[in-house]
Amino acid sequence: MPAYMVATIDVKDPVQYEEYKALAPIAIKKFGAQYLTRGGEMETLEGPEQKLRVVLVQFPDMDTARAFYNSPEYKKARDAREGAAEGQFVILDGFTPE
Repeated sequence: MPAYMVATIDVKDPVQYEEYKALAPIAIKKFGAQYLTRGGEMETLEGPEQKLRVVLVQFPDMDTARAFYNSPEYKKARDAREGAAEGQFVILDGFTPE
């Protein structure tokens, strides 16, 4: 069953954050994942306005999502993000209709 990573990110230093944006896709690709959205245009329809960058990534399953997050390749990206942005990263099981 597919799994999804939802990240909400507060970018503090856009210049430094570009290094993270260059490194993260390398790990994404290695783990057979794909970006579904990556900080594109958004509109809040209900509730407080969402001002943080939102990223949605699809993984083959939860185990692969965990392996990605803990991989040396993604650690390199996380290290590049340190000080440039703060975020929340959540993984969740996909839904399979019956």
